[in-house]
Amino acid sequence: MKTIKGPGIFLAQFLDDKAPFNTLEGITKWAASLGFKGVQIPTWDPRMIDLKKAAESQTYADEIKGIVQSAGMEITELSTHLQGQLVAVHPAYNELFDGFAPAELRGSANVKARTEWAVQQLKYAAKASRNLGLNAHATFSGALLWQTVYPWPQRPAGLVETGFKELANRWLPILNEMDANGVDLCYEIHPGEDLHDGISYERFLAATGNHNRACLLYDPSHFVLQAMDYLEYIDIYHEKIKMFHVKDAEFNPTGRSGVYGGYQSWIDRPGRFRSLGDGQVDFKAVFSKLTQYDFSGWAVMEWECCMKHPEDGAREGAPFIKDHIIRVTEKAFDDFAGTGADENLNRRILGL
Repeated sequence: MKTIKGPGIFLAQFLDDKAPFNTLEGITKWAASLGFKGVQIPTWDPRMIDLKKAAESQTYADEIKGIVQSAGMEITELSTHLQGQLVAVHPAYNELFDGFAPAELRGSANVKARTEWAVQQLKYAAKASRNLGLNAHATFSGALLWQTVYPWPQRPAGLVETGFKELANRWLPILNEMDANGVDLCYEIHPGEDLHDGISYERFLAATGNHNRACLLYDPSHFVLQAMDYLEYIDIYHEKIKMFHVKDAEFNPTGRSGVYGGYQSWIDRPGRFRSLGDGQVDFKAVFSKLTQYDFSGWAVMEWECCMKHPEDGAREGAPFIKDHIIRVTEKAFDDFAGTGADENLNRRILGL
């Protein structure tokens, strides 16, 4: 078994126009001061990284790595959540997601160019990850079918199969590029994405021909909000889990609202994200299962809370993760009672 690495922190929710949150150097030093050992870098913010340049220039990639290392930190992974979302967007969501694209690619006339840009971004991410010495990458799958998630009106026969076939076709060139660069592409299973639970992931995996790089980012908070068994999920998919977001959540259904939330704001929804330790996730069990299955990646805090200040969430998050990481043992607890290995003794015990 291996010891999980950490604590790490996903920087996306902490970026700001004010120092120290507006430069990679400043934000990594801030994170290090709280006890974090690694940073997961969002690639859509040029203040953090120029993704294209990191893909094309080893010198630049080394500079980025040097900035992080100068703060006593490591890069855990890169993230293309926003670009990945744009690989597949149903027309109903075009305007809502347009803000994820560069200004020159927004608008209904640019949808095809926007998709091509997103695909290229993911290909850059594969090469940039390799140049940075990383072997896993975080993203979203995007969605063509999400508006049909509830089967009313009734779905036409074959609609789901056609949707996943198209989704796989869009991602296969990216997955192949990841494979060429030795990187696992880890989809964050998330509402709003066609990959939003285990079954939808299995459909996508089958449509890709079980591509070996189509892996998972495990975040138990999204399963709490869907009333799924987030521990059994690890039992089922542990071989594909290559990344881990440590994020808490709670689900308190009432006689008035449940999983769908009634269009309420986050503070009023029955299911809502919380700062670490304030929700319902059994992280002792989560860390135990991941350790049991030999997960050796990073435990990365993702902060999303509708109440607590982000800086307080980060300050509390580092020791929370550190205290949950299990340093694996190098010997069995009952070694003191061992009698040694002896084939003749074994045969005598068996009466042979």
